[in-house]
Amino acid sequence: MMKVQRSNRKDQRSKIKVQSSKCLFTLLFALCALHFALCAFTGCTGYQIGTNTLYNNNIKTVHVPIFQNDGFRKDMGERLTEAVCKKIEQRTPYKVVHRAHSADSVLSGRIARESQSVSLVDDYAGTRQKKVELLVYVQWQDRRGNSLRTMSPISWNDAPVDITTTSDMVAEMGHSYATASQDAIDKMADQIVDMMQMPW
Repeated sequence: MMKVQRSNRKDQRSKIKVQSSKCLFTLLFALCALHFALCAFTGCTGYQIGTNTLYNNNIKTVHVPIFQNDGFRKDMGERLTEAVCKKIEQRTPYKVVHRAHSADSVLSGRIARESQSVSLVDDYAGTRQKKVELLVYVQWQDRRGNSLRTMSPISWNDAPVDITTTSDMVAEMGHSYATASQDAIDKMADQIVDMMQMPW
């Protein structure tokens, strides 16, 4: 009777060892699969997720002085500066500050040209559609004077970047110069904030 009990105990112990080794193997397999999935998801280059990865993490604040205006309309610089500040606050992790000495960077600009041109005429040589065009030179620098701009359609060192935008003005649609110029300013502000993104 003792021998039978001892053999039953040995059988139970061997079953427990087999079950525990199966659990250990399953756990080890699950950990390997999890490790592989994490490596595949993040990649070898440390890929980051989220909109904050589009912008420079070393910059927290931006000072935007009023854009200079070489044109005849005096309020264009103020309107563009206001639109750029609003877009920076809405679309980027940066905060706009009012004093240059307390900012990590300075985004300055100059409206070089603001023009209107006829883009569509009717059969009687009347103007049906006009185009409002803005040309702005923009420069983004850190406290030390180093350029922070990361994307450019042309090669440059520390030169300002020129950005051009247009807006259509159709009188029959209720457009006026004021609405067309505001549309051009909003498009320009979007392009300036897009310029502040890091390259891919």
